[in-house]
Amino acid sequence: MNWEEERLLYRIAKLYYDENYTQGEISKELGIYRTTISRMLKKARDKGVVKIQVQSNSKELFDLEDKVKRHFGLKEVIIVPSFIEENNQAVLKSIGKACSELFNRIILDEDIIGVAWGTTLGKTVHELHDLNPKKVECVPLVGGPGGMSTDFHVNAIALRMANAFQGKSHFINAAAVYKSKETTQEILDSSFMREIVELWERTTVAIVGIGAQISSSNMVWSGFLGDAEQDELKEHHGIGDICSRFYTKDGEAIHSSLDERTIAIKLEALRDLRYSIGIAYSKDKVESIIGAMKGKFINTLVTSEETAIEISRMIESQ
Repeated sequence: MNWEEERLLYRIAKLYYDENYTQGEISKELGIYRTTISRMLKKARDKGVVKIQVQSNSKELFDLEDKVKRHFGLKEVIIVPSFIEENNQAVLKSIGKACSELFNRIILDEDIIGVAWGTTLGKTVHELHDLNPKKVECVPLVGGPGGMSTDFHVNAIALRMANAFQGKSHFINAAAVYKSKETTQEILDSSFMREIVELWERTTVAIVGIGAQISSSNMVWSGFLGDAEQDELKEHHGIGDICSRFYTKDGEAIHSSLDERTIAIKLEALRDLRYSIGIAYSKDKVESIIGAMKGKFINTLVTSEETAIEISRMIESQ
């Protein structure tokens, strides 16, 4: 690059980047075709006359998102920042805002959105605001828990999600787990479940919570897992659950007698969706979240900074 060329590139770049001239104004100022201005701005970057540096006060957080995303091959990772005065409600509000922005970007008309049940998901749905109206249908991906608060019931979550989009909701009239696989199969073969199962087959987006280790799982305190089921899952090295279906820390779905008695979408089916979004946080759930990402049961994660830092530490220790 000779001196004259460098001088021209410098003048164009200074007018454009420092003095906020438009390309049309630069064209008039220097008597150069507008199409040439665009090519020369690119050349100025290629030759090092212009160096663009992306900066943010949250750079470390964004770098952490990229680290987790690349390591597990996810579509997207969203980490909400921690604050000095952080508490559970503050985290939930931040996650709700992050999910609102995410959903406005990715949800399309005619999407069928599947949802699970649980405390984090139930509370997050309460924090969704200003969603763009969409012609969507929301369907439960798992049977409803019996003794759980209405706020965290899968039908209530499906209804609130649908209302947030001004869409349509479906309800499931079945429990998550039955005492025998024969009863479970009868329920699945019933007319009222056939419509739900068909919707599972056409689901495009899943929004799910992630259950922690067996002893603290929602399935335990909601009464679905007794000692026998817990012992069986421990024998299979269960670490977490999505839609009441359990998996190991290596992301392998557990196919047990409990699995045969469960009314829920198969974990493997979540891998084929356009988006399978896991919403989960807390240090107690780190291994469960990692297992879900390893198994590709989720391709998008929304979590807290504290949780993501612990995930990063476990990545580095492996």
